[in-house]
Amino acid sequence: MTSTPKTRIGMLVFPMMTSLDILGPFEVLARAPDCQAELVWKNREPLKGDTGLTLIPDQAFETAPQYDMLVVPGGPGQTPLMEDEEVLQFLRQQAAGAKWVTSVCTGSLLLAAAGLLQGRCATSHWLSIDQLELFGVRTLPDRVVVDGDRITGGGVTSGLDFAFTVLEILRGADAAKALQLMLEYDPAPPFQSGHPRVAAPELVEKVRASAAPMLERRREVSTRVAQRMAAT
Repeated sequence: MTSTPKTRIGMLVFPMMTSLDILGPFEVLARAPDCQAELVWKNREPLKGDTGLTLIPDQAFETAPQYDMLVVPGGPGQTPLMEDEEVLQFLRQQAAGAKWVTSVCTGSLLLAAAGLLQGRCATSHWLSIDQLELFGVRTLPDRVVVDGDRITGGGVTSGLDFAFTVLEILRGADAAKALQLMLEYDPAPPFQSGHPRVAAPELVEKVRASAAPMLERRREVSTRVAQRMAAT
């Protein structure tokens, strides 16, 4: 019998990323049959996520292989990368040869800034999903959106739903179901407040207000980048 070729999955990491955006998908996809997941950044120096967790990249941009799948996380550190040409160029180069280009949370904004989501359907964190529209992206407020070879996950914890969706695409529903059982992914949140559609309106506004400074900075950058892209 011929063996299934390994699927190489490159997961972008960067300073001040939201670590769970990658840790959830990594835990699933690194365990998946015939999949090899690795972390990639500009260099292999240790970096810290937005809560202080240290991650060590497996690959640097200049030595990274061509990946079959690219996964881009979000978090506060995503915003400045939307104007970082080294990062954007790496994403474009990988996307040109990848079978799937994917993201979790506001990683979709980084893909959009690289010109990789124009005209596509995508999702993002509920606080920032509207900014995708600046880049000609059709937004859907779902936990996972599949549009051909573009797969996007919603905010943070959506990364697990994203990962099992990806695994089904890669290895079939049986493999995805088996690993879901092995990892005991059986979500039963203690509160019904995980999304604006179910949370109390006053809580939604409180959370939105607490994130206002970050959202304002992100919107400024998104607007500037989108205008620059439209002018070229």
